[in-house]
Amino acid sequence: MNRLFVTGIGTDIGKTVVAAILVEALAADYWKPVQSGNLAYTDSDFIREYTSHHTCIHPEDFLLTNPVSPHLAAEFDGKPIDLQNFNLPILRNNLIIEGAGGLMVPLNENHLIIDLIISLQVSVIVVVKNYLGSINHTLLTIEVLKQKNIPILGIIFNGEGNLASESHIEAYTQIPILAKIPKVETISKGFIIQESDKLRKRLVDHLPNSTNL
Repeated sequence: MNRLFVTGIGTDIGKTVVAAILVEALAADYWKPVQSGNLAYTDSDFIREYTSHHTCIHPEDFLLTNPVSPHLAAEFDGKPIDLQNFNLPILRNNLIIEGAGGLMVPLNENHLIIDLIISLQVSVIVVVKNYLGSINHTLLTIEVLKQKNIPILGIIFNGEGNLASESHIEAYTQIPILAKIPKVETISKGFIIQESDKLRKRLVDHLPNSTNL
């Protein structure tokens, strides 16, 4: 059983699309601990719509009304977030966990998303989107994970490719690139299945526990 936390180098990086591809590739369960805003169509709803397996989608621990940082959304809703409030699903299947924003997004005055990752004791997949400044954001993300001794399974690039940036990130970090998800105008279930098929073998090769795949 593998528990993988999907984080990004910022917001609007495509974590949910990548999470759907990972869920499909591993026939995994899915869990979004904190959803801030977009309650009419949550990230869990996206996973439900775009994956083909009868995926078990575990309920969010916090459903917050406003599309802002979790600590602020929690304050607005009067639902303070404490690390002890998070309940890692008990299961015998692989689990994909999707974070909110990047590592340093605050959950409360004292804790960040990275503290949640540490408390859950899970491995991380870093989602990267190429843009001006993305090398800096990626290297900072990787550096913080390494400083905290958090295992990094790999990097997944999402969107328009940039070979120069991707090559530099791979060479500097020595973290494997698991996939490069191309940019498409419209996401479809077929696209998710196609990309999961391309990712599956490379992903399994890097997983510490692959006997149940």
